[in-house]
Amino acid sequence: MTWYYEHALGEFEESHIGDNVGFVYCITNNITGQKYIGKKLFTKSKTKQVKGKKKKSRVSSDWMDYYGSSEVLKEEVKQNGPENYTREILHLCKTRSWMSYHETYEIFSRHALLSEHYYNGWVSCRIRKDHLKKT
Repeated sequence: MTWYYEHALGEFEESHIGDNVGFVYCITNNITGQKYIGKKLFTKSKTKQVKGKKKKSRVSSDWMDYYGSSEVLKEEVKQNGPENYTREILHLCKTRSWMSYHETYEIFSRHALLSEHYYNGWVSCRIRKDHLKKT
């Protein structure tokens, strides 16, 4: 299924990534209206042995097929089918700090932890102010 970003753009594609490291998203269950707020990196670290030495590189993550870290949500997607969920990118982010900031902001501003309308059950965040000023 597709990720959407600013509905004017329509479907989000790999060519739209640019210099962003990841995004903050909202997944909506179109049957119940329940939502999930999260963040996802476009790449992941990969370690490979080359001539006895470890070599690290970045490779594409599973972001295109990702349905969050909530076990309840992932189980529902299996049961109901991905076609019953809308995946929307709320913020494209150039740093991990901005991803954490925007994810936490969205969870708190929507009162997601207090609402039965959200799958979110916890939030954890450590952000340094000086990291946010760099972008």
